[in-house]
Amino acid sequence: MIDKISYSPMNIMSPVKPKASSGEGAADLGKQFGSFLNDAVNNLNDQQKQVDQLNESIIKGELSDVHQLTIASEKASLGLELTVQVRNKVLEAYQEMMRMQV
Repeated sequence: MIDKISYSPMNIMSPVKPKASSGEGAADLGKQFGSFLNDAVNNLNDQQKQVDQLNESIIKGELSDVHQLTIASEKASLGLELTVQVRNKVLEAYQEMMRMQV
């Protein structure tokens, strides 16, 4: 069925309201970001350990499916590339902030 067209204006933009202060300062946010990065690096390390274990299993002949090793290896590789790119962007942002004149 065809819906009836209304001629009343739609409220496309809702009024912007400031967020309530959560009491988090820059130091708290810095600690949260640091713990996030630490967890990401630990996760990347776990992925690399899994690849090493699968690699040893292939060498010993315990694992016959090479696809598992390939998939785990690609996941670890992509994770490493992502980590390096995030590090580069963070360093670039830090250097840009240091170049700012107050």
